[in-house]
Amino acid sequence: MGPVRIIAGAGAGKTRTITRRIAYGIASGKWEPGRVLAVTFSVKAANEMKSRLAGLGVTNEVRAATFHSAALHQLRDVWSDICDGDFPYISERQTETVQRAVARALNMQDPDPVTVRDAHAEINWCKVSLIAPDDYARVCAGIGRTAPAGLDAQQFARVYTMYEQEKTSRNEIDFNDILLLASHVIEAFPQAARKIRSRIGWLTVDEYQDVSPLQHLLMTRWLGDNRNVCVVGDPAQTIYSFAGATSYYLTHFADEFAPLHANITLDRDYRSLPAIIHAANQVLSMSPERGDYLRLHAVREGRPNVTRIRYATDEEEARAVAHMIEQIVAHGGSAAQCAILTRINAQQPIFARALKERHIAYQRKRDTNWQQTALSDELREERERLMQAERENSAEAESAAESHMAHVGEDRAAAQIAKLEGLHVDHDGGKVTISTIHAAKGLEFDHVFLVGCSEGLLPFGALQDEDHIEEERRLMYVGVTRAQDTLHMSYAERKNGQISMRRAPSRFVI
Repeated sequence: MGPVRIIAGAGAGKTRTITRRIAYGIASGKWEPGRVLAVTFSVKAANEMKSRLAGLGVTNEVRAATFHSAALHQLRDVWSDICDGDFPYISERQTETVQRAVARALNMQDPDPVTVRDAHAEINWCKVSLIAPDDYARVCAGIGRTAPAGLDAQQFARVYTMYEQEKTSRNEIDFNDILLLASHVIEAFPQAARKIRSRIGWLTVDEYQDVSPLQHLLMTRWLGDNRNVCVVGDPAQTIYSFAGATSYYLTHFADEFAPLHANITLDRDYRSLPAIIHAANQVLSMSPERGDYLRLHAVREGRPNVTRIRYATDEEEARAVAHMIEQIVAHGGSAAQCAILTRINAQQPIFARALKERHIAYQRKRDTNWQQTALSDELREERERLMQAERENSAEAESAAESHMAHVGEDRAAAQIAKLEGLHVDHDGGKVTISTIHAAKGLEFDHVFLVGCSEGLLPFGALQDEDHIEEERRLMYVGVTRAQDTLHMSYAERKNGQISMRRAPSRFVI
């Protein structure tokens, strides 16, 4: 065997392909189940992979996990071999840590939430991009990046430094530290590296178009000299560039891992009807990067069922969408197979109200902390471990538990919601899904209503450079390709109550 790249378009059956590849490797006796690792980006995707593998008779020795979950298990496995101290706590309340860091670095008594939010996002971007505080100003000067929240590069570097100090003083690590620490352990401790690598004989990386430099670093550390790696992805579905993800590693995989054992393209869409696939191809057709994108080919047959509708106001758009969903249900369709996709969370309430007026049940999927979702099971286990220590009445353990629970107590409900969203658990059933496009990635619905298709919403924002426009184009493509049978794209000319300002249709709606 050797390096394999699979470029798989939307609806092309990539999960089926990679799970059957793993099942075949084990059934043929060429792969050892206990040394097979498949990594992806969400708990939902990892559990789907586990379910598919179990259905193929694959033993549960095969590990399917998120990057963060796999790295965390590896660290805990070798920690006692490399360190006498306790394993650090995983911070779930990073916003408070950033707030303290901003206050200290900028001598501000009560930093405003927007400054804290933007500083937090920039810290995460720095970490996944492998940029240390001391290097931040130089990197900004080199690539023309502007520090967030009106800060200059030196000010932000101080905030970043204080953030690291705040965590260290509390023996805490954040989600990105898990990957950084795992990479460091493999590089600095040869015995621990051998132990970790001995359990990774065959590595599969799903959604490879969305790996960050940090995840790529960890992947190469896992492999060492091992060349049994398969990556799967689609450059046209790269929608997390703002957070440090890049399709560079997917498109240049053949250069980095030459010679390849196989280079496979899956461009037949089994999900959507031809009119929907035609709309998806049109979204990408005007892209300056279209040479990197697959052109999908339909497998299913059916009549055209894509609409493009303009409404006068947001309220009219919401009520019309709710009425169409009501008609689908009245004619025997399922509310659970209907989705309203928005660009941002703020678009969702008006559609929720319109559905409520017609007594149609719904669930909302907002953009959440994807890193926390990627570790939801581990965070639950962490809380249970601390609570058990508290029950044992050990003074030392009780003190540690109380200290940590002070940090995580308020986040229990949020973490549970993130877990449910990550697993796409519809605990009541029969509900319309109102979701951002980002949160809907990996999902599919019979009927999709892609709303707010206007300039300023999709693409989002007023001032946009070429990279931003391209990311928004890919996001539109992801939204379109969630639809299986019907796709309704719409926008409202005016915001409710506004007369003078009119919206223009999105450049992506051809």
